[in-house]
Amino acid sequence: MISTIGMGWRRLAPVFLSVLRIVTAFVFLQYGTAKLFGLPGPILPNGGTVPLSQLFSQIGLAAMLEAAGGLLLLIGLFSRPVAFLLSGEMAFAYFIGHAPQGFWPVLNQGVPAILFSFIWLYLSAAGPGPLSVDALRAHRRPAPTIASHPNAA
Repeated sequence: MISTIGMGWRRLAPVFLSVLRIVTAFVFLQYGTAKLFGLPGPILPNGGTVPLSQLFSQIGLAAMLEAAGGLLLLIGLFSRPVAFLLSGEMAFAYFIGHAPQGFWPVLNQGVPAILFSFIWLYLSAAGPGPLSVDALRAHRRPAPTIASHPNAA
């Protein structure tokens, strides 16, 4: 038998899903803005930002994905496809940038990439939760009727 506390926690699960998305996206967004604009501070090895001439390089594309994708996930817009794309980006980042430095993620500095990859993969399947633009858009859309189905006679 589930206690009343357990029932309350279960009811809050969708809200916690949204909180997970919002907090993770806020942190993720900072990686992109730090690379592109130096906000909240520069994190590139040279202490600067991605030069315009390298905007379409590997680091430039990663920065744009992290900034734009982080912002979309922060507000919960197009969450599933964006999360899936970013999950792949983080897997790519881990195997290209971190795994060659050694097996152990804690030693090769790959822990954030792994965690982001799996959180985004989970959100691509679970959805953004109720506190999202996607949820607002879903509530405003009229429910499809049988008569509006293209195969209806």
